[in-house]
Amino acid sequence: MFKINNRITWVGKSDQEYIEHCGSEHLAYSGTSHNSYLIQDEKVALIDTVWMPYSKAYISCLEFEIDLDKIDYIIINNAEANHNGALPELMKHMPNTLIYCTKMGIQFLKEHYQQDWNFIEVKTGDTLELGSGKIIFIESFMLNWPGSMLSYYTADAILFSSGVFSQHYTSKFMYNDLVDQEVLYREALKYYANILTPFNALTIEKMHEYLGLNIPLNMICTSHGIIWRDNPMQIVEQYLKWAGHYQEHQGVILYDTMWNDTKVMAECIATGIKSVDPTLEVKLFNVSKTDEKDVIAEVFKSKLVVVGSPTINRGILSPMASILESIKSHEFKNKKAAGFGSYGWSGESLKIITEELRQCGFEILEESLSVLWNPDKNAIKRCEDFGKVLAEKL
Repeated sequence: MFKINNRITWVGKSDQEYIEHCGSEHLAYSGTSHNSYLIQDEKVALIDTVWMPYSKAYISCLEFEIDLDKIDYIIINNAEANHNGALPELMKHMPNTLIYCTKMGIQFLKEHYQQDWNFIEVKTGDTLELGSGKIIFIESFMLNWPGSMLSYYTADAILFSSGVFSQHYTSKFMYNDLVDQEVLYREALKYYANILTPFNALTIEKMHEYLGLNIPLNMICTSHGIIWRDNPMQIVEQYLKWAGHYQEHQGVILYDTMWNDTKVMAECIATGIKSVDPTLEVKLFNVSKTDEKDVIAEVFKSKLVVVGSPTINRGILSPMASILESIKSHEFKNKKAAGFGSYGWSGESLKIITEELRQCGFEILEESLSVLWNPDKNAIKRCEDFGKVLAEKL
């Protein structure tokens, strides 16, 4: 627990051992925090809870701060389990407390917990009076969960943003001005790229809707990670940039390899690219040894995506198949691509990679490059020339 101000207390859980998010779909090697906030105005409102494994510890901590009977309202901004997992245990202590959330949020909570608590449905523009200030509710469908919403507290001009503007990142310094800025923005971008990219259009719409309210903003209290108190509008503006099919002057080469032949090809292609455009940052990743979440973040930033795999059993290596499926689901726009790979028998990997890249919506710059077995001097030159052609067409 710590005091944000004389009315608001953070009552969440800092979880440095938190690794798996959404099963093992998103790995959070920097840990995370499950942020819950207690507003003690004339009326008392609790915003979100924590993940279910921490329910009992959470309630003990909450009881240390306030008699649970004095909590008038519970606001659930996000119906995802890691935001409200402590709710069933909490409601055993205060079963008649009113729970405010969106229509879809109510549906999800009922179906998830098989409980019909005292739900109050809210929509954009609805308010909840607390005394010195009120809560204004703003629906945020699919950012980052169906039925999610933002809650704005007028007395302190604080936006409780649910998953929006979050990071899977934990630090004993809970404010953006107290942590390493490079790490903070790396984790914020990684969160956006992996979770919100498919909803770019909705993100832009919601950011403009929020800005159109023309309300002051002193702080953004997220549901995961660091609180934005120093110039909180910086992350709103950054979201607008990221949602606009963001790119840096960067290319990424993704490969998997059996006996290092495809790895050698990747390195030679990178050499060829850099020889044409030394200013283009080119990053290489062995996808079987790199966290998928990091790969997605780098693809998000890149204008060029080059993908390589050897052929195995008339297919491609399974880590590459997995990452291509993930890239496809993120619906990236305005990216150029090409494929490559080594083979020993039949060489079907190139056709598969090219088709997958097309299904990702990428523009294919050049016919895929294949090398038989281990690249010799001629093959190395072909790889370098391939990289040069890609750079020239970029």
